[in-house]
Amino acid sequence: MVVAVLLALYCVFAALALPRLLGRAAWADRAPRLAIVLWQAASASAVVSALLAVFAVVVPASLVGHGLAGLFDACMALVEVCAELLNDPSAPNAAAAGAGLAAGGLVLARLAYAGGAVLLGARRERRRHAGALALLGRHDDGLGATVVDYEERIAYCVPGRRGQAVITTGALRSLAPPQVAAVLAHERAHLRGRHHLVLAAAESLTRAFPRVPLFERARTEIGRLVELLADDMAARHHPRDQLAAALVRLATGRAPAFALGAGGETALERVRRMLHPQPPLERRERVTGLLAVASLLAGPAALAAAPAVSAFLAHHCHALLTL
Repeated sequence: MVVAVLLALYCVFAALALPRLLGRAAWADRAPRLAIVLWQAASASAVVSALLAVFAVVVPASLVGHGLAGLFDACMALVEVCAELLNDPSAPNAAAAGAGLAAGGLVLARLAYAGGAVLLGARRERRRHAGALALLGRHDDGLGATVVDYEERIAYCVPGRRGQAVITTGALRSLAPPQVAAVLAHERAHLRGRHHLVLAAAESLTRAFPRVPLFERARTEIGRLVELLADDMAARHHPRDQLAAALVRLATGRAPAFALGAGGETALERVRRMLHPQPPLERRERVTGLLAVASLLAGPAALAAAPAVSAFLAHHCHALLTL
């Protein structure tokens, strides 16, 4: 029960305090990929700690410890013990087990429902938009993108199995050829990196558990960081000043809600970043970030496993001593 309480307290700490702690990371703009992984790890640790807290309440540590010697036997024993606890009202942990199983099932069901709603909704919108592009747009082999006759300056990508970069004639008239190439490289970076799935995961957590500070901040930060990451990938093959100039001209363009656009609210911030690049993280800083990710992912699991490992060692050490 102590482990369950500690995991629950960590879940609350992660939900409320981690957004402030991670938000202070001044290095995030220098390593957007690592920062994205860190926000994902923080969100995952909060959810996993909640589920493991339920597990710690429902399943005795001794049961898991003995079951480490045989995974199949442990799974079968887990099912039997849960059934016995739920069917025996006189058992001391019956109420806690029932409430724990219900809470864990609710968390998983909520996540599955929200994730399905986000993915299916976005897929439906992408299909509808792709149909409109097939009628109104034309594919330009030279650009490797779909061109739409529209006065507003917009460049974006429609992700999916047949992802495509899209640019309007207004943007083509406004941008020089090197700028067009840089912007389209930015959009292709989104497609190659499957950034829409990263954003969908963050959106799913926010929709499943609204008003949780960690998930709200993670969604905002990840949305900003994927744009920085796409900028960096485009800047590997195109001049940074050309990409910055293109972002200035596309800053007021509004891409469809389900798409990833080169313009938008973060464009001017990204222009400054392109024109005044900061040095990449040093090896020590990068190792520190990776260790933080590992701690967030492994910490709750290690805490939950500690009693089971102790029971396992106590049982088998005792068995060896009696030989």
